[in-house]
Amino acid sequence: MAGHSKWANIKHRKARQDAVKGKAWSKCSRAIIVAAKSGGGDPNANLALRYAIDEARAANMPKDTIEKAIKKGSGDLESGESYTEIRYEGYGAGGVAILIDCLTDNVNRTAPEMRKIFEKAGGNMAKPGAVAFGFNKRGLIAISAEHATEDQVMEIALENGADDVSLADGIWEILTEPSNFIGVREAIEAASIPTESASITMIPTTTVSCDATTAAKVLRLIDILEEHDDTQQVYHNAEMSDDVLAALE
Repeated sequence: MAGHSKWANIKHRKARQDAVKGKAWSKCSRAIIVAAKSGGGDPNANLALRYAIDEARAANMPKDTIEKAIKKGSGDLESGESYTEIRYEGYGAGGVAILIDCLTDNVNRTAPEMRKIFEKAGGNMAKPGAVAFGFNKRGLIAISAEHATEDQVMEIALENGADDVSLADGIWEILTEPSNFIGVREAIEAASIPTESASITMIPTTTVSCDATTAAKVLRLIDILEEHDDTQQVYHNAEMSDDVLAALE
């Protein structure tokens, strides 16, 4: 049951994202528009839209703003907004693998801007697939062991199609297939168990251990990538110990 924490590798990024809620609304709006455009405006029949709406609510995005974004995507509201989903791949300091999922209205603008960010940080862009093969798309739900017993977590996981449950650093981590993520998360909510995090993410198959110097460079690159208006999510395979992160604070 015990193991290496996957949650530990994303909690620093989550803290950073939580600090820029204003920009998060713009990113959430884009995600909702794209999801509604591709799968329709009914979240009960469109899991991608349902997830995008949940992410927007988690960012405290106003209800009317969410509804307007849905209408823009479904065509019920005139909008000149059109976005292309694209993933960029690259390497940062120490050979850390990085994925950037973007929604852009101008690929010809975004691609060179991403390349410039990597080059300035001493990294480099990679060809499509060169980095992505080292990641798996998974639902990841993190629950403090203070809020749920092993029996509670295992029962919910087994009854709702979770793939794996592990305990690391006082955190229960539940892994799911993306298609089962919402069902598992809703079962946890129904049991009134609070979560530290719940998201569909890209989990690396291997990690790169970073010392303080490398970690500082990687985190700076990640921050700059996340600040880009077209960026939706940034994933990486850097592993940073608590001591290393503490040294950077």
